[in-house]
Amino acid sequence: MSDKIYDVLVIGGGPGGYVAAIRAAQLGLATACVDQWKNAKGKTVYGGTCLNVGCIPSKALLESSYNVVRAQEHFAAHGINTGTVKVDLSVMQKRKEKIVDTLVTGISGLFKKNKVDALSGTASLKSIGDICEVTIAGGETVRAKNVIIATGSVSRNVAAAAVDGKNIVDNIGALNFSSVPKKLGIIGAGVIGLELGSVWRRLGSEVHILEALPNFLEAADKDIATEAAKIFKKQGLQIETGAMVTNAKSTAKGVAVEWDKDGKKEKATFDKLILAIGRVPYTEGLNAEGVGLEIENGRLKVDEHCRTSHRNVFAIGDVVRGPMLAHKAEDEGSLVAELIAGQKPEIEYDNIPWVIYTHPEIAWVGKTEQQLTAAGVNYRKGAFPFIANGRARGLGETEGMVKMLADAESDRILGVHILGAGASDLIAEGALAMEMVCASEDVARTCHAHPTLAEAFREAALAVDGRAIHI
Repeated sequence: MSDKIYDVLVIGGGPGGYVAAIRAAQLGLATACVDQWKNAKGKTVYGGTCLNVGCIPSKALLESSYNVVRAQEHFAAHGINTGTVKVDLSVMQKRKEKIVDTLVTGISGLFKKNKVDALSGTASLKSIGDICEVTIAGGETVRAKNVIIATGSVSRNVAAAAVDGKNIVDNIGALNFSSVPKKLGIIGAGVIGLELGSVWRRLGSEVHILEALPNFLEAADKDIATEAAKIFKKQGLQIETGAMVTNAKSTAKGVAVEWDKDGKKEKATFDKLILAIGRVPYTEGLNAEGVGLEIENGRLKVDEHCRTSHRNVFAIGDVVRGPMLAHKAEDEGSLVAELIAGQKPEIEYDNIPWVIYTHPEIAWVGKTEQQLTAAGVNYRKGAFPFIANGRARGLGETEGMVKMLADAESDRILGVHILGAGASDLIAEGALAMEMVCASEDVARTCHAHPTLAEAFREAALAVDGRAIHI
């Protein structure tokens, strides 16, 4: 056991963990971060699921695959003739891997710059008190005054479709196909299912998505979900709701899948099957309950400041309540580091944006119209279609809309919902407006540059008051 006692030990090096470690070190706290993630060469790397096999590599493939669509379907309208478009999947995969490697290296560099000690191995809580002890794989014991648990999540599995890593895969396997499946099945029409389905559909797969819930994208605003479903259908994504998969197994011909729908049994055979039914908190080997930490619905129980049932132990990100979003984990990481340093930060969870990186993108922040109706809130709404936006016309990206919901009395913005090109960037304006407790009139009276996609955001705000200019 080393004589050194850290101010902060972070368990987990994903977005929440590495941000927590860097922020703690910036505040003058002696900090270490331990992670067990290893790359293909067996080297410990940081960034967690998001950077290594999630957010970043999937966005790289989404961009590459959409460039194929641009070349095949859109360039001709610009007077650009590309002839037959050929796709080299191996080059596409290498580009993805290079992006990941660059960012992974960047985190190691940030640790060195900020004097964060990078530790390697699995971590298990040994004891908690004024000084907490954590055992690292190999027998080393690390001591710290405060521990931040940021162990993240793993793909949810079901017995009916056991992942074999070859024909039935999770999100990790789905990012690493060496060839384009002719016929691809996906269980789950959530964020992961839609994004991965989009990648392989663009590259030539026939994609069939099976969703157990009765409605498409139930978490999104109904107007946005309905319009998105129409667009995805035109793109060739076959999305079947109310489809409960009962069995999936590999055969000599591929993956045989059976499901129930409306009381009827249906079946099909796919070359590959992706299991994309969400994620579950990862606490394996942590010994959280063994040291007395409370677990609630599979997640570590924390208060509004991410403190567990022990005052010196905090938990953030996917392993606690709230949405499993990388940026939510990052904000919690900064919050906890600042709390430990004696500051008084807060997070307004209603102002955390959601994004689905399909094309067009889907993004929202705040309440949906359905949620406001159910809560009995009196609201006004405004919507503006991108087809009426000059910049969208120039880009050839006219699908979708911006929709804004505001309190009928105070005019405070309660929700923003976007379906369209650049939605992932535009939603930041909605999140900022809500964080600053803006009224729709505040946005409507803010000058927006012309011509930009952001003008559609302003027009939606104008539409709340019935005075949109361009529709």
